[in-house]
Amino acid sequence: MTTDDLIRKERSQFVKLKAAEIGFDFCGISRAEFLEQEAPRLENWLNQNHHGQMGYMANHFDKRLDPRKLVDDAKCVISVLLNYYPSQRLPEGSEDLKLSKYAYGKVYHFVLKDKLKALLQAIQEGIGDVSGRIFVDSAPVMDKAWAASSGLGWVGRHSNLLNRDMGSFFFIGEIICDLDLSYDGAIKDYCGTCTKCIDACPTEAIVEPYVVDGSKCISYYTIELKESIPMEASGKFENWIFGCDICQDVCPWNRFSKPNTTPEFSLSPELSVYTRNDWEEITEEIFTELFRKSPLKRTKFEGLKRNIDFIKPVL
Repeated sequence: MTTDDLIRKERSQFVKLKAAEIGFDFCGISRAEFLEQEAPRLENWLNQNHHGQMGYMANHFDKRLDPRKLVDDAKCVISVLLNYYPSQRLPEGSEDLKLSKYAYGKVYHFVLKDKLKALLQAIQEGIGDVSGRIFVDSAPVMDKAWAASSGLGWVGRHSNLLNRDMGSFFFIGEIICDLDLSYDGAIKDYCGTCTKCIDACPTEAIVEPYVVDGSKCISYYTIELKESIPMEASGKFENWIFGCDICQDVCPWNRFSKPNTTPEFSLSPELSVYTRNDWEEITEEIFTELFRKSPLKRTKFEGLKRNIDFIKPVL
């Protein structure tokens, strides 16, 4: 091993140590380069209109595939995972209205960004003059592809990143910077012959292994779609009113999920006692107060009411 190799290895170990100290569950590093294998997949996915009304997914195609177009002189992508699996779950019986578990606590963007800022600062203080940017769904970055290439897991048949130690209930963030580090390699796919996620999806959004038609996903309907939900989806929501966890809940790898240790992701006391009647009678004033720091803000009051009304006829 050359002196340069040793320096890169020591710096990489430093980055991962600091990531753990800050609270990230996993950290991996990959070379900042063009995602050659992802390019045709993304192009085909867009051509099939699987992004629906998410027009932003078609923007900045080149930047989405090459981090060097986002950060000058970028040499590496540092990917991190932050667990959000709750210690207390909301009831999910046949009469309960359901929220995706990522929405139990506060908006994850701010939490993740603060931790990434702390990590970048620690890198700059510990290593020296490092130029980089942090990303949390804030730019055209293919976070699952980078996490996979960094050895943090593999992209499963449901298109979520799967980690052998923690399943898939985590947020992903990146630092793209000009630091020369040792790179981690991708790991193998451990889905085997399992098709539980495909079989369980009530809207048949997983159109083939590893390909999700986003425009058919319950999460898309309840969050991204800004107009009326198509009647063809009627009776298929299984009471989900914000997001959907079905494909993750049935995944065998999520038997390894552990409660998160991030206080901001804890289920709020108010939400923990919310009943179906409370949801159906929620006012805009209560919505604004209860969810002012919640991911539910994204769908807005009108969107939430639309979602609740949509499932009423099939309860």
